[in-house]
Amino acid sequence: MTLIAERLLTTLTDAERARMEKVESVLPALREAAAKADELGEFPIGHVALMREAGILGLIVPEEFGGLGGGLRDLAGATFTLGSACPSTALAYFFHNTSASRGLLPLEAIEAGLFSEEENPVVEAFAKRVLTSMAGGTWLANFASEEVKSSSANIAIATSAEPVEGGWKLNGVKSFGCATGVADVYLVTAKVAGTTDAGGLSLFLVKRESPGVASRDKWNGLGMRASANDGITLTDVFVPAEDALTVPGSFVKMLQMSRGSFVGNQLAIMATYLGAAQGVYDHALERLTTKRFADSGKSIASSPMHQVIIGDMTERLETAYHWLRRQLELETSEPPLLPKSDVYRQWRMAKGSISEACFDVVVGAFKACGTSAATMDGVIGRGLRDLAMALVMTFPPERGRLEAASMITDDRENELFASVNS
Repeated sequence: MTLIAERLLTTLTDAERARMEKVESVLPALREAAAKADELGEFPIGHVALMREAGILGLIVPEEFGGLGGGLRDLAGATFTLGSACPSTALAYFFHNTSASRGLLPLEAIEAGLFSEEENPVVEAFAKRVLTSMAGGTWLANFASEEVKSSSANIAIATSAEPVEGGWKLNGVKSFGCATGVADVYLVTAKVAGTTDAGGLSLFLVKRESPGVASRDKWNGLGMRASANDGITLTDVFVPAEDALTVPGSFVKMLQMSRGSFVGNQLAIMATYLGAAQGVYDHALERLTTKRFADSGKSIASSPMHQVIIGDMTERLETAYHWLRRQLELETSEPPLLPKSDVYRQWRMAKGSISEACFDVVVGAFKACGTSAATMDGVIGRGLRDLAMALVMTFPPERGRLEAASMITDDRENELFASVNS
């Protein structure tokens, strides 16, 4: 049986195939719920248990910690597959999996000797706590982004953490993060009070029901409306010491271990959008080839205008595939094909190019299928809104290309995170 993931990953190992089969097992339920979830703008809460029972919440957690042992290829294949059925669920699932980098990268940093002997046990304990929780079926929501902006970084952190007896007290607002009110635990990035640079950024595991944690106003925007993307407020939220990683400089050190984007796994978010674009493309082609002109009996797809649009859609879809596959190759090849700085520069361009190509596909489908398909609850209407968010997620294409040019001409890298005063 050919798996959906094989459209992106043209060859699968036996182990990868077994993992992708688990992912594909949840697709019927996701497809059935997608339209209603988008209409209501609510994440289908039953999907949490569905994915937990399928065993895929620990997809990229190493087997030694109870996970399935997958890697970045698996995550890209999974988000691509889920995105073809319900992009909102795929996006929320992606952000759950980004939490794994907060376990995997610190362990790599320890192995690389970046921490002292005194720091190692603390860092290792937190990393293993993240990974074993995910493997055990805990859904994590990764909250980093905030509305506050910095001219030198893509994500600026103003949420503060103040030491108190037995742990830490958090205050701040997280404006973006899927699975708000859905995830079991929120993984929150905050700065230790009194610090002024990225060395003070730290990680905290916050239980959803902790006193002082609240969802922000319901997000009613473009993009994947059923991803529970409301964000949270944190008001004097207590976090026990064992649920925090506040070793000075630990956040920066762990991010040094990432192969491509500094936060790790970022290309898999674009696999979500590519899966959604492929779904729209397939839907449009089916519609255009089965519907016929009343006078000639020929398929609508046969008209010269539609042929041009279909050709353009196909070219844009293939462009997205090529960019994503190249980035995946750069971030998974052993030994590495390019230095990390070059891989990171490539990512800054790839993200924007994939975003624009995927959006172009759904615009083409909209043009080709016409007014009869221009409904808010249809595949194409949902696709337009879903894929619009790719253009601004994290950074727009123009910023990525500007930074790539700066790296080329100035031989420097922009910081991804910054700690700022609120």
